[in-house]
Amino acid sequence: MVHHQRFHQWRKGEAHIFDDEEHGFVVLDCASSGFKRKKPKLFYLLLISLVSCSFVLLVPELFGSSSLSLLYSFGVDSEGARENYDANAPPCSSMSNGTICCDRSGIRTDVCIMKGDVRTHSASSSVFLYSSKQTSGFVDLFSSFLGVAEDSDDEELQHDKIRPYTRKWESTTMETIDELDLVVKKDIAGAHHRCDVWHNVPAVFFSTGGYTGNVYHEFNDGILPLYITSQHFEKEVVFVILEYHNWWITKYGNILSHLTNYPPIDFSRDKRTHCFPEAIVGLKIHDELTVDPLLMKGKKSILDFRHLLDRAYWPRISGLIQDEEQEMQLKLNQSPSGPVRVQSMKINKQDQKPRLKKPKLVILSRSGSRALLNEDCLIKMAEDMGFQVEVLRPNRTTELAKIYRVLNSSDVMIGVHGAAMTHFLFMKPGSVFIQVVPLGTDWAADTYYGEPARKLGLKYIGYEILPRESSLYSEYDKADPVLTDPKSVTDKGWEYTKKIYLDGQNVSLDMRRFRKRLLKAYDYSFSKINWHGMPIFR
Repeated sequence: MVHHQRFHQWRKGEAHIFDDEEHGFVVLDCASSGFKRKKPKLFYLLLISLVSCSFVLLVPELFGSSSLSLLYSFGVDSEGARENYDANAPPCSSMSNGTICCDRSGIRTDVCIMKGDVRTHSASSSVFLYSSKQTSGFVDLFSSFLGVAEDSDDEELQHDKIRPYTRKWESTTMETIDELDLVVKKDIAGAHHRCDVWHNVPAVFFSTGGYTGNVYHEFNDGILPLYITSQHFEKEVVFVILEYHNWWITKYGNILSHLTNYPPIDFSRDKRTHCFPEAIVGLKIHDELTVDPLLMKGKKSILDFRHLLDRAYWPRISGLIQDEEQEMQLKLNQSPSGPVRVQSMKINKQDQKPRLKKPKLVILSRSGSRALLNEDCLIKMAEDMGFQVEVLRPNRTTELAKIYRVLNSSDVMIGVHGAAMTHFLFMKPGSVFIQVVPLGTDWAADTYYGEPARKLGLKYIGYEILPRESSLYSEYDKADPVLTDPKSVTDKGWEYTKKIYLDGQNVSLDMRRFRKRLLKAYDYSFSKINWHGMPIFR
């Protein structure tokens, strides 16, 4: 949008000069489509534009081309402007108060920035930005001369629309996301909406609609983009949420409390006018379940997000540990043989010699589709190998802090491809993540979980099953493309992938074949926890 640019543009038949308070440029935009009025006086406006543009074109002749150009500045000449111009600067990196800048260059998301007097108006699904910036005296002169009256309350200087959700390329999904109108209006002597609540910190507007309810999408489309967008504010930011869900706030409250010092605002239900000095509408996103340090201030990475999770969940985990210790002590006090048992424990502790630690293996168990049908056999094989095994069966109501506690203390995690694999984010870097990859899911398994796990520093093993390890093996002819060429089936469309490979398939591991991968994970983990070094993982 031309009115956000700092320096002049010159195209045949057009003259653009833009205001920049920092550099003192005078602004005339003779061909801008970014400014709008609800009740334009078309004839007069065209006349003003024609005369003003003609005046700009005559400036070099009147005052000398050596001292003036289309970039007419006070105190900064055009050569100085060119020296300061950064062609590689990111979109919206330089903008003045009273303006909106929208970056729509990404395939995943749109992000708009509003600077100045920002005010919410939930009844119209709008966010207004009142601009006190005056038009140039030259335009005012001609407006006065021609008798063009200002429609103060109805005048729109700029109008944008945005759906603040990070799946921009999915049109059907985006249609379900509430749309916001972002409007710049001219501020006439403060005669507009009053502020019911004034905030002296910026706001970030985003939606928790879409695929919210699926843990992968909650982290990939929401929590991680929220971290990327807001962490540089160091908690001095207010979150304004469209399609607000109380359960989402409860579920992710531990994380939100480490991103903001303020309670979130339910945009639709809170009818008060909230006022901010700045707003970011929409969330930035880098890639699947990751943070790109090259795109972050301070080079923050996915490891920094992982550290935030540690800080977010530790208070709750510490409380759980204390509760368990108190419960155990209570049981000992109530037992008649309690003191004897305690004394026996002390004696055994004194005589105890250092023992080698067992690596902890966590199996993320699924029910329904893509279930591991011979899970019991896997547990037995792992215990015989030397693992301490824990089976975790999370559901939508399972407290995330409890899941985090289990996985944060694990050395190896095994699970069949699905949204629950998102919990690899809860594992410590250097741990082993084994993902069982059913037929027809190899690309998704590596893209959504395998590659992000490697970026987190996990040792990733993708176990792609053979046709005979799939329940589809008994349902289709052995020469059917469903078994022999899954890609040709998934290429037909999402509905085929979902019906056949995601919803219609379970897994029975070939234990002899899988044992090789598990033994590799065991040897690596055993050495790491007992020899306190970082063994080579091949």
